[in-house]
Amino acid sequence: SLLFEMSEVFLNWPRCFYRTNQHHTIEMIEACFSICRMDDKICYQGNSEEVGCYVAGRPLSKGNCYFEVTIVDTGVRGTIAVGLVPKFYRLDHQPGWLPYSVAYHADNGKLYNGNPVGKQFGPKCARGDRIGCGIHSENTEAGLTTVFFTKNGREVGSVEVPVSSEGLFPAVGMHSMGEEVKVDLQAEWLLEEDDTMMMVDSHEDDWGRLNDVRVSGTLLEYVGKGKSIMDVGLAQARQPLTTRCHYYEVEIVDAGEKCYIALGLARRDYPKNRHPGWSRGSVAYHADDGKIFHGSGVGDAFGPRCFKGDIMGCGIMFPRDYSLDREADVEDWDRLEGHPSQQGIQNVLYLNGEEEEEDDEEGEEIPQEQQGRKVTVFFTRNGKLMGRREMAVPPGGLYPTVGMLSSGEKVKVDLHPLSG
Repeated sequence: SLLFEMSEVFLNWPRCFYRTNQHHTIEMIEACFSICRMDDKICYQGNSEEVGCYVAGRPLSKGNCYFEVTIVDTGVRGTIAVGLVPKFYRLDHQPGWLPYSVAYHADNGKLYNGNPVGKQFGPKCARGDRIGCGIHSENTEAGLTTVFFTKNGREVGSVEVPVSSEGLFPAVGMHSMGEEVKVDLQAEWLLEEDDTMMMVDSHEDDWGRLNDVRVSGTLLEYVGKGKSIMDVGLAQARQPLTTRCHYYEVEIVDAGEKCYIALGLARRDYPKNRHPGWSRGSVAYHADDGKIFHGSGVGDAFGPRCFKGDIMGCGIMFPRDYSLDREADVEDWDRLEGHPSQQGIQNVLYLNGEEEEEDDEEGEEIPQEQQGRKVTVFFTRNGKLMGRREMAVPPGGLYPTVGMLSSGEKVKVDLHPLSG
């Protein structure tokens, strides 16, 4: 009778509460008591030794394919997980730890896909952040569905997961005192097909030069042959890095056959079929071997290799007296193109408008009078600094440049993760 009265009190709790009584009795009831739900808010009330897991009463479906969780309080450790689980999931385990479950964990930004060992997936999440989870598409014949995650309305990434006939249920896991979230099971993700097309167009404008690379939103995909070193696919941003926008990041969505992915900085007229770093006026960190290439086809040991899910970053540490007047405001770059003698702009030079230099010679030096001031270029991997390299800013500035060279390679680029 006591269990019946408790079920009445927690009538608004998801099915997991009464199913626990029916199938797991004492152990799972304790797991339920680690979580307290009041209306649309869920908080952790355990002793931080046991996980508490909330599971919604209905699975995601075509008509209701997305939900969001807003972090109200990260508590002691911020060990909040958002994802999808099967119908009868153990409530003393975080979503994503057990088979047929998947979750994005706020404390470390990792994705757990049916395994207690996570893989780097996206940024960490803090108080006020919204974590969303939804279903893109289903492959019923293979028993798979594509699950995607968002942070503050922007897609972080997606993964294919197995799904049972009963479907996948929204779930939230917690594991430290003070953690509190707000759940919206009827949330809508506003990126419809028409909006996607608009986003693709707008992000294409971010790239000044594309060679054997296809742009889809923030996603760059290699579409070249990948047969020889002359088949490099290159994407170069329209704007150079400046003191106002000095850093960008690339997430490896698919490593392809060889993970011949490189990110770095290059001069504006950089050859279209050369990896960044191979020719003069460029520097790059290469994912396949962890080497840094600085104007040469021979790289130096620099950092660890990078794989699917890793986030590589590149930026410039400008000298303290490096002013915007010296590099020109961002808005002036297009206006100044082809006009190196604009009055009032002293150190902004453009080459003679030649888009490519196919006959670029190795080791050719830039005349001293055309070299810009020296800056420090730095690279990161998953938020950690890998190292620095000093180089002179070539005429026109240093442009974010991404290279790819093997079939299936895909990266997601954020040209403006930081400012200031």
